[in-house]
Amino acid sequence: MANVRFVTREIGSLSKPGWRVKSISGRPVEGSDIEEAQEWGRRLGVENVEELVEILEKGANFAEEEKAKIQDYASLYAIRLLEKAGLDVVYDGEQRRSEMYDHAVKHARGFESRGTVRSFDNKYYTKAAVVEKPLVESAYDLQEYEFVRDHTSRVVKVPFTGAYTIMDWSYDEHYAADGGLLGASAERRAGARKAFGVDVARDLVRPDVLGLVEAGAEWVQIDEPAATTRPEEVPLVIETFNATREGVGARASMHICFSDYNCLFPHIENLDDCYELQLEFANRDSRESGTKPDDRPGYAILKRFVESAWDGKIGLGVLDIHSNFIEPPELVRDRILYAASILGPERIEVNPDCGLRTRTWEVSFQKLQNMVEGTRLAEKELNGS
Repeated sequence: MANVRFVTREIGSLSKPGWRVKSISGRPVEGSDIEEAQEWGRRLGVENVEELVEILEKGANFAEEEKAKIQDYASLYAIRLLEKAGLDVVYDGEQRRSEMYDHAVKHARGFESRGTVRSFDNKYYTKAAVVEKPLVESAYDLQEYEFVRDHTSRVVKVPFTGAYTIMDWSYDEHYAADGGLLGASAERRAGARKAFGVDVARDLVRPDVLGLVEAGAEWVQIDEPAATTRPEEVPLVIETFNATREGVGARASMHICFSDYNCLFPHIENLDDCYELQLEFANRDSRESGTKPDDRPGYAILKRFVESAWDGKIGLGVLDIHSNFIEPPELVRDRILYAASILGPERIEVNPDCGLRTRTWEVSFQKLQNMVEGTRLAEKELNGS
């Protein structure tokens, strides 16, 4: 067997530092925020932290160019955190984005805000209604990507909110209303949702993806947290991924968190050139070490991927992002070793269950460091060294 080397990555988001949140939202930046910026800047080896501190010491009423510079530093801090943790593949923790759903729809024509709703862990998003066919004129994440590309030598993977999730999390005041679908048959309603989802894929998500690929992005991640919300619509999840993927000359993965993965079968066999599925397992797993089936209940579903004709990679979630529990490297190692015994090591790459935006930077940093260390331990055991 060839020498085993697992690729380690993040899954998009990190929390935003207080100095970034307050300065952008118009709240006063306090001394403790500035101290935090100085301390993390020192720990991460961020360049020219003095410039950031000088801006933050103004305390309030930041000019637009100052806010832009603060955003740059938040992005740079996140990149350096992921690099220092030892990850092979990075982004910037989505420091410039408000929230995964709102970030997408606010850049598109065809949506109107309808208020705020809870998503999870006391996190909220502004829910919108589609009132006409969605459309974006250009790649709205281009500047964000270019900054990351220009400030790291690591491999870059860009996250995008998937079309199905955007469709499912929106009120429909256009497609369902067209033709008087109120009270219409289930078939006509399903047709309206399909039209909505495919339009979002082709005219909202795909233009953004294509613009970044043209700028050099080689790896894109399509986030679909709503993928199994309606099990009967998993084929539509696949169709919207394929519509987004069409003509995109880059590696494409799909991230699906906190879902019933049994619903994915056999539909994932219809995915067009999906490099991997990045999935959550640690959230439902034991915290005890061990590599036997009874030790790793959270990874039982892996056997279904062995039986499936879909043969892509699995982005193995090994960190529970809803807990401050710091997974020991040995626990990460055993989760990887168990998965490797089921799938084979060649089908595995390693990541947290989901984005770490609900955790502090201290917790996230420790979790990611241990993830990398545990990954190296698993490699060492598999390589017999």
